[in-house]
Amino acid sequence: MANPYDKAHELASVLKESEEFTTLKELHDTVNSDDVAKRMLDNFRKVQIELQQKQMQGAQISEEEIQNAQKQFELVQQHETISKLMEAEQRMSQVIGDINKVITKPLEELYGAEGEGEQQ
Repeated sequence: MANPYDKAHELASVLKESEEFTTLKELHDTVNSDDVAKRMLDNFRKVQIELQQKQMQGAQISEEEIQNAQKQFELVQQHETISKLMEAEQRMSQVIGDINKVITKPLEELYGAEGEGEQQ
């Protein structure tokens, strides 16, 4: 019987060698080596985290905060390397999401089949 942990480590190695990951790593390294780009991205992510925390706490987000976040987003989108990095992050996230669907399919089939019968 296969050990799922061994397969997970194997999958991690395959992901690390994938085109999506290598592109992401190259862009990440490029942004981190550029002080201006790194600062811009750090500021954008700080604003994102602050807004997410407020939302999770049920706090109201002001119009000024929304406008500030939008300006930060537009600013980082105008930086070619940061924009490419964000696109690479989205592609990598999609790959991981797709893999997660494959991995959880047996559970979905197990519990999904039971749930369908109960809903009728």
